[in-house]
Amino acid sequence: MRIWVARPEPGAARTGRRLSALGHTPVVAPVLTIRPTGAALPAAAFAGLLLTSANAVAALTAADRVRFEHVPAFAVGARTAALARRAGLRAVAEAGGDAAHLVVLVRATLPAGSSLLHVAGVDGKAEPTASLRTAGYPISSVVAYAAVAESVLPTAIATALGAYPGSLEAVLHYSRRSAETAYGLACRAELGGAFGALKHYCLSGDVAAPLVAAGLDVHFVAERPDEETLLAGLATGT
Repeated sequence: MRIWVARPEPGAARTGRRLSALGHTPVVAPVLTIRPTGAALPAAAFAGLLLTSANAVAALTAADRVRFEHVPAFAVGARTAALARRAGLRAVAEAGGDAAHLVVLVRATLPAGSSLLHVAGVDGKAEPTASLRTAGYPISSVVAYAAVAESVLPTAIATALGAYPGSLEAVLHYSRRSAETAYGLACRAELGGAFGALKHYCLSGDVAAPLVAAGLDVHFVAERPDEETLLAGLATGT
């Protein structure tokens, strides 16, 4: 299949390579760009670090990485955990891919009352911080990165959708924001119908929600919010 990869870099290029290895033709055309905000992390001492995105690791400065080298870091998934270890953090625990498991992991590791720092994005979700605060963990959140939306549909995608059917068959959605943005840009370009006719593969039910709300047919929703499960949907022809 010829598949649009709409997620931001650096993940988009990596996903494109994986699709090529599986025999598909990727069209890597992100609709979001991740940029650090430059916000400094607070100087207070923390018992744990919450990393709910690989972008959080990328936003850490060299000084931050030295400072938190031995502080327990709780990563939402395998990719984030791997990047955290590569960045020099030594006490990294992986939550398995979702916020609920991250809450369980923190509670099993640190006692209530432990102060936590969440390195967050502009469009961060309420979890896991809401549940952890309810469980008695003081949390400081710093908006360290932002996903900036493209103003127009990428040229390669506009051309492909304009020539639909035949030139583009599917799209991978990795976040709710990218799915919303991709659909909005397609509609603005008067290509919403062609966009809706694609096979939509979504990383989770939350990612699929805006597409479902818009009345689009979502072809596949991964049972686990990780790339392995998402790409397995392609491999099985689901």
